[in-house]
Amino acid sequence: MNRFAITLSAALLGLSMTSALAHDYKLGDLVIDHPVARATLPDAPVSGGYMTIHNSGAEADRLVSGEAAFAGRVEIHEMSMEGEVMKMRQLAEGLEIPAGGDVELKPGGYHIMFIDLEQQLAEGDKYPVTLVFEKAGSLEVEFYVETLQKMQGHDTMDHGTMDHGTTSHGG
Repeated sequence: MNRFAITLSAALLGLSMTSALAHDYKLGDLVIDHPVARATLPDAPVSGGYMTIHNSGAEADRLVSGEAAFAGRVEIHEMSMEGEVMKMRQLAEGLEIPAGGDVELKPGGYHIMFIDLEQQLAEGDKYPVTLVFEKAGSLEVEFYVETLQKMQGHDTMDHGTMDHGTTSHGG
């Protein structure tokens, strides 16, 4: 096989692997790209969820809530720095997705919190989550579970030790 054929084969293989790993969902003008949940340590009561939401529409929408059978509550949160202290707060009014714009939910920024987990989230698992938008409505997406090491831009916060108004699960 000549060098060109080998290079072309490798490029095609790489593209097919990338498309197999990418998963996105469409709801009206919204595209939810690559939803992932962070793998948890044993007995961890919470996990974070991340994705990018694209809005190709002419008007803003808002992610207002979520539902997941594996968690007691699903909340939308924001992480921010206040001086040298990292603070996390729930976005009670939801998260605006601007018209013609993108919002990235990622470690250290906007994210979804899965609270009061029913079980450990293990790498490679997939869980259905219903996302609820103010205008576009509801959509069920699958969150793939990845380890902290696999996620780009590591989540350095230990959500398992934060107080989210939950009690610790014994084990």
